[in-house]
Amino acid sequence: VQLQASGGGSVQPGGSLGLSCAASGVALEDYAIGWFRQAPEKGRELVAAIGSDDNTHHADSAKGRFTISRDFTRRVVYLSMNSLKPEDTAVYYCAAGRDYPRYGPSWYFQPDEYPYWGQGTQVTVSS
Repeated sequence: VQLQASGGGSVQPGGSLGLSCAASGVALEDYAIGWFRQAPEKGRELVAAIGSDDNTHHADSAKGRFTISRDFTRRVVYLSMNSLKPEDTAVYYCAAGRDYPRYGPSWYFQPDEYPYWGQGTQVTVSS
C-alpha cells in the first residue's frame, strides 16, 4: 500500500488550498481514508475522513470549511480547504484503514486504526 499526499503550500488567512492523496495497493471501496494533521508540539488529529460506505466525518474545526471527497477511477482522495486560518498550519497526512459497517463514527478519529500512512505535506497559513 502506498499513499502519496500532495498539494500543500502557503496561503494567507481566508484563502483556500486543495490536497490530494493518490492511493495504490488499496481498494478505496474497502478502506476508509483519513486526512490527519500535526502541528508542532501537538498530537496527530483527524481533520476529515471518508469511509468505505461514503460517509464522511469531520473534526469540529473543519466543519463548514473542509470537504473530503474521492475519485474511484483515479484512486485519489481530495481535501478541499477553504477559509483557512493560522491555526490550520500543520503537516497534513493521508492514511488508510480497513473499516466495516459496524464501526461507529469515533473509530475514524483514531490514528492508530489506520495502518497505512503517506508522507506529510506542509500547509502554512500566514499573513
